[in-house]
Amino acid sequence: MPVQYTLSEKGNPADQSAPKKFYATSKATGEVTFRSLSKEIAGASTTVSDTDVLAVLNDLSKALAKHLSEGRIVRFGDFGSFSIRLSSEGAESADKFNSSMIKAPKITFRAGIDLKEMLAITKFEKAK
Repeated sequence: MPVQYTLSEKGNPADQSAPKKFYATSKATGEVTFRSLSKEIAGASTTVSDTDVLAVLNDLSKALAKHLSEGRIVRFGDFGSFSIRLSSEGAESADKFNSSMIKAPKITFRAGIDLKEMLAITKFEKAK
């Protein structure tokens, strides 16, 4: 099934007088839960139950949070990697900077080869 998109008209924030243009935004067609994902993974195996897969995914989530909170990049092979990205207020000098100036930390995911290959062949259709 193709990825659906909608169009939204947006102006250029850097040039308010520029004509507005239409941009595509992906439209989700549902979601997949940890539980349903674990059943799907277990269904592809004859030796692992969905309960076992769910337990591993829960532990994976905890381990990911632990290592990210310790400043590590977490690599999942060809799947991709997770890291923390920071933005902060500016300081007049390095001596005047302190950690309270860090705002809105985010988790960044960088797709690996498997997901990049998927994107290269993905089809799109306008949502109805």
